Amino acid sequence: MRKSFNTEFMAKVALEAIKEEKTIAELSSQYEVHRTQITNWRKRALEGLVGIFQGKEARTVGEKEKVIDELYRQIGQLKVENEWLKKKSTQIEH
Repeated sequence: MRKSFNTEFMAKVALEAIKEEKTIAELSSQYEVHRTQITNWRKRALEGLVGIFQGKEARTVGEKEKVIDELYRQIGQLKVENEWLKKKSTQIEH
């Protein structure tokens, strides 16, 4: 059975790991979380710090890319549906 942790807890543990006042093994024992999980949270926290210091322009570029990806996905889905409808309509006529 998997444990689920709230974001505040994960941030607290990741911050402790970043501080390096205690070893990962000590943190694992203290918070009852596997060492690999703490290492992953620490890595995610450090990667997320970059986003805090990015300018507004950099964030909007990322948001635009997400919108473009979603639109391409929708176009692909519509193409598949359109081809299916064309195929079905020709089968009905014959």
